[in-house]
Amino acid sequence: MAIVKSTIQQQVADAIAAIEPNDRPVATIQTITGPSPWLTNGVLGLIGQLMVKYYFVTLTHRVVVIHRTSRISNRPQEVLYVIPLDQARASISDVRRNTLWSSLRFQLPNEPKPTRMNIHRMWRAEMDTFVGALLGGAPGVPGQYPPAQAPAPGQYQQPQAPVPGQYPAAPPAAPYPPQQPGGQYPPAQAPGQYPAQGGNPYQS
Repeated sequence: MAIVKSTIQQQVADAIAAIEPNDRPVATIQTITGPSPWLTNGVLGLIGQLMVKYYFVTLTHRVVVIHRTSRISNRPQEVLYVIPLDQARASISDVRRNTLWSSLRFQLPNEPKPTRMNIHRMWRAEMDTFVGALLGGAPGVPGQYPPAQAPAPGQYQQPQAPVPGQYPAAPPAAPYPPQQPGGQYPPAQAPGQYPAQGGNPYQS
């Protein structure tokens, strides 16, 4: 099982490169859905673990990619969602930066309400990078972030210098294909496209 953060980040970067070589991660966070882990891990025990899902959520230079996470190997599995940046900016809300377990809410495609995603302090620096880069600015108040909104033309820019927890800039590439309803790409894949929801990028 991968438990070293740098190893996990590399596995996610490799998984993205395997299905979209022209994109690069900016920040990856590991999340656990559901109520506070204090409740699901402690009070509810095994039953609580059945209520949650594990995801890798990655901001790239072009989209937000959400992988399912293997509970056994802690490796990225299939791509569940590929979300354009503008849609992702409008989908994030209620960011809470805490000592041990931080959280944010993210509106996933086809879900009736935003999903709470809990982030362990091991990933808090990456969460700061993720939220700050996605929303286009650093927190104005400790633990608080500006509300999600579409930036003015030219407002969002790729980082100009390496920052801890970030990856190098992606090479120039053509835009992603048009997004389909539900955050999915067409089932018929062409070179450079992500698989449809539920597809496994590790199968030939």
